[in-house]
Amino acid sequence: MKNNLFESIIGFMVILIAIIFFYYAYNTSGQKSNSNSYELNASFTQVSGLVTGADVRLSGIKIGSVSKQELDIEFYDAIVTMQIDNNIKIPSDSSAKISAEGLLGGYFIMIEPGGSETMLEDGESIELTQGSIDLIGLLGEAVFGSM
Repeated sequence: MKNNLFESIIGFMVILIAIIFFYYAYNTSGQKSNSNSYELNASFTQVSGLVTGADVRLSGIKIGSVSKQELDIEFYDAIVTMQIDNNIKIPSDSSAKISAEGLLGGYFIMIEPGGSETMLEDGESIELTQGSIDLIGLLGEAVFGSM
């Protein structure tokens, strides 16, 4: 009898831990709708290394995340969709560039605010963009030269 009770308690704990894990994974995945944010788009020629869920930063502070990446088959650009915190308003003449954490780190989008008094609204696009730079390729060219 004690053995069955012990096994039942262990089974309950395993199920509880699994539920907590899935709840945590769901909340951190960014797949749920987020009413505390608005959506902005940006078109880049190169997004190598940028992943869905990557940070969007302004002055080095995280203000959102990348929610979707897709290819514009007409112009062959990468369209990146970002979820931005509702409390942060971005001027319409701002620029976005893909920056690296370091040589081996991940990539994020850095927003550089413009001076316009008109702010970007939900669903609008940042027009001034700079794609990612291949740091390993640049390092190879610097070391080995153009072969």
